[in-house]
Amino acid sequence: MSVVPHDWNGLRRPEPTLPSAHYFDAAHYERELHKIWYRNWIYVGRSAALAGPRCFRTCAVGTQSILLLRDEHGVLRAFHNTCRHRGAALCRAESGQLGGAITCRYHAFSYGLDGRFLRRPLQGRAVPADHTSGLDLYAVGVREWRGFVFVNLSAESVAEPEEAFASDALALRNWPLQHLSVAHEQERMVHCNWKILWENYHECLHCPSVHPALSHLVPIYRRGIMEPQDDAQWGQHAERREPEYRGGLRAGAATWSSDGRLHGPPFAGLSAQERELGYRYLSCPPSLYLVAHVDYVRAVRYLPHGPEHTAVHVQWLVAPEARTQPKFDIQPAVEFVTQVMSEDAAVCELTQQGLRAIAHRAGVLMPEEYDVHRFQNWVRGELAR
Repeated sequence: MSVVPHDWNGLRRPEPTLPSAHYFDAAHYERELHKIWYRNWIYVGRSAALAGPRCFRTCAVGTQSILLLRDEHGVLRAFHNTCRHRGAALCRAESGQLGGAITCRYHAFSYGLDGRFLRRPLQGRAVPADHTSGLDLYAVGVREWRGFVFVNLSAESVAEPEEAFASDALALRNWPLQHLSVAHEQERMVHCNWKILWENYHECLHCPSVHPALSHLVPIYRRGIMEPQDDAQWGQHAERREPEYRGGLRAGAATWSSDGRLHGPPFAGLSAQERELGYRYLSCPPSLYLVAHVDYVRAVRYLPHGPEHTAVHVQWLVAPEARTQPKFDIQPAVEFVTQVMSEDAAVCELTQQGLRAIAHRAGVLMPEEYDVHRFQNWVRGELAR
């Protein structure tokens, strides 16, 4: 009889999934918006997208429209995109350049770029002071972390974004994240609940059947696991150095691309172990995960568009100097990742369809899905607090 090592990652007993209705019920979706999406740090874009003083962008988180801007001094600020007078949206464009003030188109109430109320049209009439007091814009928490911009709609005191990462934020300390630029980006609408995408991200039990090319590139995925200790008998293979047992890329491959070859210069600060492994993950639920490779970093953002639809935005980030090199070509990386994510989207949409079966109240997690269990417990905890 085989002995299961104590440091095996797998679940020791069957665990129930979240209730099926939590993936399509409209009332529960609203609860998640308020309990999860409006109380956690949400990734909204790269710092470089707000490059200088007086530039602005608008973005949506659930039903909330957020106005991001840099004031006259280049300080990053965020506000609800709402006039304090009668609630009209202040900025309708996705991006642009502001003048010295933000002026509501409806009744011409004006605000400074720091959010302070400036004036309303008097039109020859006196206005009592108490009619215009307390009209500053509603501020939204905003932070920059290594070139990534996050907002937080909570009025409560919240930790910094780096404390919200599901694993150690220092895991990518050797990648120059703050200096990277967007070489390519794309967005698609996936017809499934946002949690289904996260659950798919957290396991590789599906990899052998869903991702043949990825499983060929990363041989351990071919075994339906992500880490050596996901195998209940991993100790029997502890001395083996083949990538199907220790993780990492197949022999001869250097990065995630259609041919496995580098198509840009490798990041200079990576350790030999990081170069050999070829990928490293970092996640900040509910909106962002990063996959860092030897020559590029992929940033994937999820934003919910209702109980059964999620916008998936992907950015391929590279060192600025890479784009000036004659042989630089991000397309093989784009093609490979797009294929993998399209395969993921297809099975996630199948899951959304199947969850509506009236007989299916909840599923059950297999031992390899310990990280799905951890994610679902995080969701349960957020809903309870």
